[in-house]
Amino acid sequence: MKITQRTLALVACLFGLLTISVGLSVLRGADPGYIVYRPLLAYNTAMGMAYVAAGVVAWRSIDRGKYAAGTIFVLNFLVLGGVGYLYATGGAVAIDSLRAMILRTVIWLVLLIGLAWVSHRNRSVAPEHTA
Repeated sequence: MKITQRTLALVACLFGLLTISVGLSVLRGADPGYIVYRPLLAYNTAMGMAYVAAGVVAWRSIDRGKYAAGTIFVLNFLVLGGVGYLYATGGAVAIDSLRAMILRTVIWLVLLIGLAWVSHRNRSVAPEHTA
């Protein structure tokens, strides 16, 4: 289970580093090929740092990592709802931004499920201590 935990933590860290890199690139003037909704760009870039932090936490503690992943999933889901609403009502949000937010939300749902599964497996295979 330790290998699975470390793999999930590494995915979280790498996804965070990628998110930071892309976000900073666009903030510095790179053209992603669509209209950028600046508040979403700022949110995602900042969340990249949270993704890395959550990965480090998950590497060290499966239970704390699970809670960090759950928090990130919920935050991303709420932002996805807002972005979806803006897109549906003709706001200045590109379909590419909506798709990227869906991807982020799904990735964190998968990480949450994976970490919860490892946590559950660790509890079910741990020897019982009786006094």
